[in-house]
Amino acid sequence: MLEKHFTQVYDKFKLQFYRRVFDLVRERDGSLSAMEAFSLEVIKMLGEPTVGQFADFLNISQSNATYKVNSLMKKGYLERRNSELDRREYNLILSEKFYSYAGLMSSYEHTVMDRIKKRFPAEDVKKFDEMLSVISSELMPECDK
Repeated sequence: MLEKHFTQVYDKFKLQFYRRVFDLVRERDGSLSAMEAFSLEVIKMLGEPTVGQFADFLNISQSNATYKVNSLMKKGYLERRNSELDRREYNLILSEKFYSYAGLMSSYEHTVMDRIKKRFPAEDVKKFDEMLSVISSELMPECDK
């Protein structure tokens, strides 16, 4: 039962996410492709990675990653800043243009969290929060940066 319910919740979050991605990628000047939208999400989750870290995480070539990054920079969704550790490298920084869309992307998660807080007692919400923290920090090591 746990697996079934978890899969249902996870699938609903994915469906809502995909709906929002397709809203973003409508045909218009400077719009994102679905792959570009997913690339931005990966960069966001990696937290200001270098192009090499982005490429390594996706298991793609450095040149392919550079091509994606340049396209996103040209469209204004991404910027770069010299790395503080190695001035020859640069970190990928999400632009204000990205964050104007990011609010749309995360609004459903906020809606669900608000509903959880209203539906369940505070102690259950606290326990759920603790469980999610353990799941993220201990049970999903493949996804750590």
